[in-house]
Amino acid sequence: MNVRVGSRIGGKSGRSGEILAQKLHAEGIVNQNVLQAVARTPRHIFVPEILAHKAYDNTALPIGQGQTISQPYIVAKMSELLIADGIPDSILEIGTGSGYQTAILAQLTDKVFSVERIKALQWQAKRRLQAMDLHNVSMKHGDGWKGWQSKAPFKAIIVTAAPNVVPQALLDQLEDGGRLIIPVGEQTQILKIITREGDTFNEQQVEAVRFVPLVPGAVT
Repeated sequence: MNVRVGSRIGGKSGRSGEILAQKLHAEGIVNQNVLQAVARTPRHIFVPEILAHKAYDNTALPIGQGQTISQPYIVAKMSELLIADGIPDSILEIGTGSGYQTAILAQLTDKVFSVERIKALQWQAKRRLQAMDLHNVSMKHGDGWKGWQSKAPFKAIIVTAAPNVVPQALLDQLEDGGRLIIPVGEQTQILKIITREGDTFNEQQVEAVRFVPLVPGAVT
């Protein structure tokens, strides 16, 4: 694999991103667009400064407010699954969190619409994306269970927290032929691919995962 680091990131952080991408490739991530996005993204700016030395480890880390930045492997895996049928014009992300997954998505599509229920996290993520010169992200402070109706339908939807059941609003906002990547469950969570064919939703289970819960109505 040959991953090229973008000009926005140089020095140690760029090399670290490239090494992380190489590790993910060794673990089975094969999509070059996803690997290049990982290589270009300075993950250390998306974690608390005290944890920056762990930023390029393949592990989830706390980001405050009871939330986490996902393990790089699962970020890459979900991104790869999301674009497996081709690059969508836009993506709906439920759960902006630190903004790391958002930054990866913003390098894969023309437009990202991202919903976050915790205002402080949304504000921090916005600053980080601006620092990366990524300006194709629209953010909404709101309840992820409700999606983003005014921007629907979406060809691709990704959810970065786990509901106990798939929110009906997200199914309704999925375009015919579209794809939803979502972890579902409470004590036991399974990453799922849901594709829409008319009024039929086909479900495929991928692997066991562990995410923070997607809390309905709890906008702060």
